[in-house]
Amino acid sequence: MNANELIAIDIHTHAEVSCWNPFDKYGEEYDRAADKYFRSSRRPTIQESIDYYRERKIGLVMFMVDAEANLGRRRIPNEEIAEAAAKNPDVMIAFASIDPHKGKMGAREARRLIEEHGVKGFKFHPTVQGFYPQDKMAWPIYEVIAEHNLPAIFHSGHSGIGSGMRCGGGLRLEYSNPIHLDDVAIDFPDMQIVIAHPSWPWQDEALSVAMHKPNVWIDLSGWSPKYFPQQLVQYANTLLKDRVLFGSDYPLITPDRWMKDFEEAGFRDEVKPGILKNNAMRLLKLET
Repeated sequence: MNANELIAIDIHTHAEVSCWNPFDKYGEEYDRAADKYFRSSRRPTIQESIDYYRERKIGLVMFMVDAEANLGRRRIPNEEIAEAAAKNPDVMIAFASIDPHKGKMGAREARRLIEEHGVKGFKFHPTVQGFYPQDKMAWPIYEVIAEHNLPAIFHSGHSGIGSGMRCGGGLRLEYSNPIHLDDVAIDFPDMQIVIAHPSWPWQDEALSVAMHKPNVWIDLSGWSPKYFPQQLVQYANTLLKDRVLFGSDYPLITPDRWMKDFEEAGFRDEVKPGILKNNAMRLLKLET
């Protein structure tokens, strides 16, 4: 990634449409519920997303969420995202997602994606994947991530996925309480853990874990900054200013909207460059 020519790095974007596999209609009701919740139905291809970010001179980290065991829906191939990053290295970095229920087979896949496809990190969504982050089931995959000193992003807090569906689509919010990451941070001190999103209704738990464990970061994706909890802005301005990251949750929220609202959300001018780019450069080990 040519970070010196970028104005920001978005640590949290989603691949929504595969050009390798046909669309899997199974579970499409989750898409419709998310469209209603986020008031957005954007579903760009991977290349359309890359072109959008390049035009704005913003780098992006992209991933999908592998929840095949819990949702029964075919995932977008990790290799497809990695190939796109390899073809667009000036602006894109690929993260992978592997369902923790895949255990040691998942660990084998993680190692292959790192060593053969250049994947630079991983994404987990406890609510959608249906697991507690500290469940030993996920340990084989974490061990591979830690061995390679790579970061892992974990969804936290409320989820728009399943919102409004009967029984919330059967998805349990409690899996995504960030306090569960405390055990993971202890057992895997060499894995950089990113708590994604303002963690409502557990914002204080997220701040506490990040304050206590130096390998824990927070990304600001999934919400417009004008709705951020006051204590999140306070800690981003002070004690956690070096471990807070810009993320949008694109395409559900665009970086255009996020960055506009960020300017008016109470962040200090001196911490903005770190949040927008410099902290991500350290996390991703990008050269200046």
